[in-house]
Amino acid sequence: MKTRFLTILTLALALTFTNCKDKAQEAETTEVEQAAEVTEVSTKYVVDTEASTIMWKGFKPTGSHTGTIKLESGVFTTNDEAIESGSFLIDMKSLYVTDLAEDTEDHGKLTGHLKSPDFFDVEAFPASAFEVTGFKTENGKTMLSGNLKMKDVENNISIPVNVKENNDSLTITSETFTVDRSKWNVKYGSKSFFDDLGDKFINDDMELQITITANKA
Repeated sequence: MKTRFLTILTLALALTFTNCKDKAQEAETTEVEQAAEVTEVSTKYVVDTEASTIMWKGFKPTGSHTGTIKLESGVFTTNDEAIESGSFLIDMKSLYVTDLAEDTEDHGKLTGHLKSPDFFDVEAFPASAFEVTGFKTENGKTMLSGNLKMKDVENNISIPVNVKENNDSLTITSETFTVDRSKWNVKYGSKSFFDDLGDKFINDDMELQITITANKA
């Protein structure tokens, strides 16, 4: 019996360690900052919304769900191969679940729930927004900072990105990172707001990965 208990405990610790190891790093979140300004020598790019997307992943004790969100519009400027300024709108009504078959009841229920006031309330807040506030290299990584507004809350985040200019196009690809949804007032199933959830909670951390393609204006 003792041996069986130790085996179960070891397995649990191994799974816990693996989950912590595999978890994407949370984006540094601070107060709103002033937007970056455009200079006369900058190059302008307009976001190609069909070629750009945001992938998301949400977690709960029994598993996870994945999906995508489309961009509504956006524009960036560069100067000497560095992002100088920019912003983009996120079409929250395009929120889509990818790990469940589209023709199943569960797909419809989860999609509707995520779009409801319990989560992102897309009828009241149909768009989220990101506005560039900074761009720099630190600890060997290129970091893009900006004010992220979701629902009625705005915070500044810094995320690691890879930026490529190729002739008339610009590609911005972020590493996978997490944001704490409770900091944007997304409350459902959050231990940050409710203390009686038991094992029925949903993790505050939500993984995101952003890929943006933009074309020279």
